[in-house]
Amino acid sequence: MFGKSNNVDQLKPLLEKNFKGSKDATFQNLDNGNYQLKMIYINSVIDTSKIHDMFVKPFFEVEKKEQYTKYLQSLGDYKEYKNERETIKDILHGSVVFLIDQTVHLIGLNHQENNSVLDANVETTIMGPQKGLSENINVNLNLIRHRYHVPSLTVENNYLVGDKSNIEVVLLYDSEQVDTKVLKKVKEQLNKVDRSIVQSAGELHRALTSRKRRLFPTLMVTERPDRIAYNLSLGKVIVMMEGTPFVLITPAVFYDFMTSMEDFYQPYFVGKFLVLLRYIGLLISLFLPSFYVGIISYNPEILRIQLAFSIASSRIPVPFPSYLEVIFMLIMMEMLVEASIRLPKTIGPTATTVGGLILGQATTEAGLVSNIMIIIVASVAISNFIIPINEMSFSMRVVKYFLLLFTTLFGLIGLVISTIGLIFYLVNLESHGYPYLKLFFSESKRPSKVS
Repeated sequence: MFGKSNNVDQLKPLLEKNFKGSKDATFQNLDNGNYQLKMIYINSVIDTSKIHDMFVKPFFEVEKKEQYTKYLQSLGDYKEYKNERETIKDILHGSVVFLIDQTVHLIGLNHQENNSVLDANVETTIMGPQKGLSENINVNLNLIRHRYHVPSLTVENNYLVGDKSNIEVVLLYDSEQVDTKVLKKVKEQLNKVDRSIVQSAGELHRALTSRKRRLFPTLMVTERPDRIAYNLSLGKVIVMMEGTPFVLITPAVFYDFMTSMEDFYQPYFVGKFLVLLRYIGLLISLFLPSFYVGIISYNPEILRIQLAFSIASSRIPVPFPSYLEVIFMLIMMEMLVEASIRLPKTIGPTATTVGGLILGQATTEAGLVSNIMIIIVASVAISNFIIPINEMSFSMRVVKYFLLLFTTLFGLIGLVISTIGLIFYLVNLESHGYPYLKLFFSESKRPSKVS
């Protein structure tokens, strides 16, 4: 039950070897005249304010060693000693180790400074809840429990990822709704994660996918407790990680990435109109640049004669072919987007807005691009950010360049072929056994319960 003498003799020098050089590691010796106690902990990861009242004061009040041992066992976060390796992991995750004669005891006293609830600033809504998740797992569980009041909500927290980071990962699912095959596959993948450092949900996403070099996300990343509660009711599995306000949701089909929680807070037909609007924006973002190049360079006869003359007259001073014109403006747009992310928040929007206006006006007056090109780039930029989930938005930003390449080489035929190839690629994708191009995740089909 407790560490035997040989284990304790091995544990003491091992702990001193690993932690003695760390300034935030504490080795505290206590002696009340009847027996001695050695406490070992890292004060930067535990709640040090509880050390005196919970451990030191009772130590000098209890005369018998057996009584103090029973007191430690009665604490809610008491852990039994297993081996030296697990003890070192427990210390790193906020446990206090007690060495009393030849026995070892561990008490969990984990404390995190960054446990405040953050506003949802990635997936924003107008009428929905405004608060997102925290970087503290316990706080996140509290937020989700307040939105999903069912006794079948199951939490599994016996996973650590990263050989060096040893980040705690929690699985969350409704045992009465979850697909057992998906749950089993997720558990197997978590046990096979082979990375030394995992610090974000995006890194964990890459580790949990069978295709390491993927283009499209097959797990959804979200920061909203209401989206988590909704997906729990559909039988999905939530993968929550310590130290990040984002979680992973699986399985995730293409339709999930095109929906926003705002759709459920609006009237029915308003919500469906918003979804339709996003798909229209997706088509504009993907195909408009390629369609422009295909028509201007290969098939201008498709346009009405008035529109063809209008575009031709605007391109008279432009010395470059249409595909160079499109690539130049799209790259500049991508740079403006990246600049808006990297610049300080106080000057970012102003700098990128002014830069975009000056760039558009200057390039048009200089005859480097046509007026119609400015309209196309603005339409693509607006349409790209109408996609609610950022990972899908980033993927579409890349895909349009592949379509543009094939259209530049082969015209509208190349656009058609590359579009068919894109559909084939999406058809071959899956998210833990669910087809990626499934129109929606069915609420009516209830999988078997978890035993």
